[in-house]
Amino acid sequence: MAIADALQSPNLQEIINKYSPFLMEVRKRLLFIASVFLIAMIVGFVFYEKIVMFLVNFLYLEGVNIVFTSPFQFINIAISTGVSCGLVAAFPLILAQFISFLKPALRKKEFKMIMGFLPFSIFLFLVGFISGFVMIKWQMEIFMTRSVSFGIGNVLDISKLLSVVILTSTLMGIGFQTPIVLLILMRIGILKHNKLAKARPWVYLGSFFFVLLLPPDSALFDILGTLPLVLLFEITLLLNKLFERKSAHKALLKGA
Repeated sequence: MAIADALQSPNLQEIINKYSPFLMEVRKRLLFIASVFLIAMIVGFVFYEKIVMFLVNFLYLEGVNIVFTSPFQFINIAISTGVSCGLVAAFPLILAQFISFLKPALRKKEFKMIMGFLPFSIFLFLVGFISGFVMIKWQMEIFMTRSVSFGIGNVLDISKLLSVVILTSTLMGIGFQTPIVLLILMRIGILKHNKLAKARPWVYLGSFFFVLLLPPDSALFDILGTLPLVLLFEITLLLNKLFERKSAHKALLKGA
């Protein structure tokens, strides 16, 4: 009875009425993203053979045998390919829906600025994804070339190989979102340029640990993966400084 009374209380009903539109909006956006993810996943699952053949051909290495080690790997690879396609397709939508969801809490100028960053966010994700892919291939080429020169054969499990490549590339794409996030936080005043610049050593260290946690177990990859993240951080600081000068110049002109 106590629970029933609580559910019928005016205060609780008022809270439900207040947040119900908010929850319905969240539900609608999540369903839309989930639908796109599901469609892309099904497409990736159906056409996984073509996708896998493209990746295998791109990763082709002389003197290396890429093999299946289990009869169940076909379905595992199909599922992994489908999920990866779903994530790649849903990523831009997640960004767009998140920004649109925040619109009521942002000033018109802030919302316009964030929407302007959206195309660059997608571009950086693709660049990060391709960078992770290319770095893995390059490192594998170095290792395999040395193995062949010693007359040592190499056999790679295709399931493990593609899992490492796809996961690493996707996470590198996410890591390349750092400049967009930092620029937005600095432009809306949550982060200060000077404080972020002073935290440079910690950002470098954080970038290294991020790459260290990625699947490839290699000191060479850790170094190669950290360098672009550090470079992107420095470019972010430079761009923010240019934006600040531009804003100050506009304010000066208005004051005049």
